[in-house]
Amino acid sequence: MRLDGKIVLITGATGGLGQAVTPAFVKAGATIAVVGRQGPENGIDASLAVAGDVTDEGDVRRTVAEVLGKTGRIDCLVNLVGAFAPGRITDTELSVWQKMLSLNATSAFLLSKAVAAHMVEQGAGRIIHIAARAALDPFSGAGAYIVAKSAMVALIKVLALEVGDSGVTVNGVLPTTIDTPANRTSMPTADFNRWVKPESIAQLLVFLASEETGAINGALIPIGSP
Repeated sequence: MRLDGKIVLITGATGGLGQAVTPAFVKAGATIAVVGRQGPENGIDASLAVAGDVTDEGDVRRTVAEVLGKTGRIDCLVNLVGAFAPGRITDTELSVWQKMLSLNATSAFLLSKAVAAHMVEQGAGRIIHIAARAALDPFSGAGAYIVAKSAMVALIKVLALEVGDSGVTVNGVLPTTIDTPANRTSMPTADFNRWVKPESIAQLLVFLASEETGAINGALIPIGSP
């Protein structure tokens, strides 16, 4: 799949998944803009890097406006931002609950809201969020995280309906555990061979960002061994 001439906004580009996703989009010919708390990061092959907090509405509006001001358009949003916290519901502090909702659901809402209006106006666009397989097949022991990812899934489905006739698509990728250094460190006794590789997710994201996927809207695509 080629993305020549496409402007792709990637959030969470410096994380374990982002370090595979960004090069895949560059290889496909896209022009990359990244948003992160610290702004430009060494080792990230992006044409534009903007500092911003994706959980703050004012910051999201400002960063999206800055990208639009410098590129003229945004053809695709790839939202990789997210966070995990273990804990049963009865053991979860309110601060953890709020953090999970903020980083997983609120960020997706604010980013979607900011780019969707522009994409509808230009008559085309792709919005892609990384959710989690657990949003559909929950397990015990990470209640706040699973609820937050489930909220993201609902957002994907509702927004896909709202923009369905505009040329804009909204889809979600639902991986199982991703094989990143951070996950290996936190779960050293796990079977890493069963985890989904970041490169596999990257290729799926490039496909969903392409012109050929205009008929795919509101899809929740699982990836990785259950």
